[in-house]
Amino acid sequence: MLYFKSVIGFLLASLFIMSDLWGEFASIGIFGGYLAAIIIVSPMWYLNHSVGLIENDNRAAWVDMAWGIAIAGTLRDTFINGFDALTSALPTLSIVILGAVAGGISVGLIEKHMAKSRIIEDTTVVKTTNAKSVLKGGYK
Repeated sequence: MLYFKSVIGFLLASLFIMSDLWGEFASIGIFGGYLAAIIIVSPMWYLNHSVGLIENDNRAAWVDMAWGIAIAGTLRDTFINGFDALTSALPTLSIVILGAVAGGISVGLIEKHMAKSRIIEDTTVVKTTNAKSVLKGGYK
C-alpha cells in the first residue's frame, strides 16, 4: 500500500504540473510562475508531504515529488515526440544527476560536521555540569 500511495502522489503532482494549466500561468509572466506555485504546487506539496501520499522511510534516501514529475515529463515528451526527444534530453539529465550527487555529498558532509559539533557541545555541557556539581558539593 505504501508504494501505491506514493505512485498516486507522483501521478497527481505530474498531472497538474504537466497540464495546460501551467502554460496558462506561464503566459502571464513572472507573476504567473508565482501564481502557479501557489495554486498548483502548494496543494500537491500538502497532499504528498503533509497528508502523506508520498511516504519516506527514515532509513532510505528521501524522495520528493519532483522525481515523479521529472520522470513523467521525460516520458511524456518521449511518447509524444519519439525516442529522439529522450536522446536530446540526456545531456541535461546527466547534468541534473551530477548536481544531485554533488548535493547529496554536500548534505552528507554538512550532517557529519553538525553531528561532530553536537558531540563537542554535549561533551562541553557534561564537563561544565560536572564541574558545577563538584563546586556545589554534588560529588563526594
